[in-house]
Amino acid sequence: MKLVPLGDRVVLKAVAAEETTKSGIILAGAAGKEKPSQADVVAVGPGITSDGKEVKMEVKKGDRVIYQKYAGTEVKLDNDEEFIVVKQSDILAIVK
Repeated sequence: MKLVPLGDRVVLKAVAAEETTKSGIILAGAAGKEKPSQADVVAVGPGITSDGKEVKMEVKKGDRVIYQKYAGTEVKLDNDEEFIVVKQSDILAIVK
């Protein structure tokens, strides 16, 4: 199965949070961790027209982005892959 976003929606695949600090200290298990807010863009919708103006999609497939913590809808496909579908406006920044 493949996800094809509509309008200004973007399909994201969450990036696992780092388990070690910069100094090399290994962090304890996932207990109490918040969900990650960085993700890779898997698919991008065609954009929308709002008030007669075309709203350009700012992200593209392959970008790494930071999105709002509690935004979007989580989707689990047949092969147990998990994705998040968000509106473009829920994406805060592109990581370069």
